[in-house]
Amino acid sequence: MKTDTPSPDQIHQEWYLFDAADQVLGRLATRIATLLRGKNKPYFSPHLDTGDYVIVINAEKIKLTGNKELQKIYKRYSGYPGGQREIPYQKMLEQKPEEIIIHAVKGMLPKNTLGNQLLQKLRVYAGNEHPHAAQKPQLVTLTGKEE
Repeated sequence: MKTDTPSPDQIHQEWYLFDAADQVLGRLATRIATLLRGKNKPYFSPHLDTGDYVIVINAEKIKLTGNKELQKIYKRYSGYPGGQREIPYQKMLEQKPEEIIIHAVKGMLPKNTLGNQLLQKLRVYAGNEHPHAAQKPQLVTLTGKEE
């Protein structure tokens, strides 16, 4: 059997819009990561960027299940002694709600240059407005049905 690799003219990239209001973070992030990788397409190839562009609005209205709103902590480390910082979920939601979704999706993408390239195709906005109306994004619900 011969493996077909899609050529650049076969790869068609579209724009999708997700409304994160009252959505569970993990379920939304897996759906976004699938579209960014292009795993929903018949010509998916793990070493190529065959995915689509994704816009997420209403990031400040994302939900978590269980007690995660009180217990979840985001950590980063500068590499220097005393350089570890811990930010609780509630503070992150107030200051940078976009980073919550970006962090969740980034963990579901490959840890290489392809993953970095895919992450650049994700646009997250805290409010209801986005500047990508000219691309005519398709609204996607979490059930997977496009409108």
